[in-house]
Amino acid sequence: SEDPRTPAETRDGEDGGAAYTQLLKCELLGAKTPPSSCKGRVLRFGGEEEAKTAGRSTGSPFARAPVGDDGTPSSSIGNLAKSARKVPRSPFKVLDAPALQDDFYLNLVDWSSHNVLAVGLANCVYLWSACTSKVTRLCDLGPQDTVCSVSWTQRGTYLAVGTGRGEVQVWDAAKCKKVRKMEGHRSRVGALAWSAHTLSSGSRDRSILQRDVRAPDDFAMKLSGHKSEVCGLKWSYDDRELASGGNDNQLFVWNAASTAPVLRFTEHSAAVKGIAWSPHQHGLLASGGGTADRCIRFWNTSTGSALNYVDTGSQVCNLVWSKNVNEIVSTHGYSQNQIIVWKYPTMGKLATLTGHSYRVLYLAISPDGQTIVTGAGDETLRFW
Repeated sequence: SEDPRTPAETRDGEDGGAAYTQLLKCELLGAKTPPSSCKGRVLRFGGEEEAKTAGRSTGSPFARAPVGDDGTPSSSIGNLAKSARKVPRSPFKVLDAPALQDDFYLNLVDWSSHNVLAVGLANCVYLWSACTSKVTRLCDLGPQDTVCSVSWTQRGTYLAVGTGRGEVQVWDAAKCKKVRKMEGHRSRVGALAWSAHTLSSGSRDRSILQRDVRAPDDFAMKLSGHKSEVCGLKWSYDDRELASGGNDNQLFVWNAASTAPVLRFTEHSAAVKGIAWSPHQHGLLASGGGTADRCIRFWNTSTGSALNYVDTGSQVCNLVWSKNVNEIVSTHGYSQNQIIVWKYPTMGKLATLTGHSYRVLYLAISPDGQTIVTGAGDETLRFW
């Protein structure tokens, strides 16, 4: 079959309707809804008792995070063995995110280099400043459309937004102004990735479009190869390679000039959404498989070879590599809804974090690499 979804993943694209309808009633009609769906709770503090248990000792929003600094070893012989880092098991901050969709194939959370979190909720994009906790509604797509993906440029204040109707919009977040609208896809755009002025978009129509946002054309190149929805996209740190994952269980690697994949990895047995390039080793790529696969696999794109893999025991939804130390964070769905911090390359578990009651579908890392934020269909964002 060209659509090898598990029953659990097939449901993903259909589950957001009820929450979206509730939010819409609240926005447009002033209807009374449960607290989690109320407009007034968008990106406001929630889960106070749970957050308090983290017991942060400083005022820094990035204190006691699971991804830590790689500090200089002590010169004292007696301290050569680094003590094990203790990872708090509870989030230090919980925000309400009403109508955050429980859809495996979307990418609705991203953290900018200016320390601003972008979150897609139903048909709106909201911005939350980690410095001031100020919430801004950046855009409203209207009742006939939904937000399917968000992605910040590596530097600057521009945010790309992928929509349910197949559009890609670029917004100047500082001015809350839309600066570009680009078409070309025939279905929803669930994955976005930036490489300097190039914006890549992946869609349910199975294609990837390469767009130069400085050019007047909607797109410069169309990449074909996936046989089902494209749900993961990541450029390498040197901007030379683009990795894409799809609901066809395949992981492809493209170079900046190719219209066909230069590498094809077919070892996964479920949808590939979680993708992460190592910032520490050139050509080292990690990918995670869905419910029927459950594995994190590692690849050397310089040689085109498979490296090691680990069976995590549950659906892999997201991956991110620490910028500071050689650790990788994975988030999971069926059946444990957990967050795991791994030491690479041994893949020993440093911590397993739980608290979300739904699949942990969204993951982003702070610009200083000290904090992660996770999001789930339980309509919360949790900071660790």
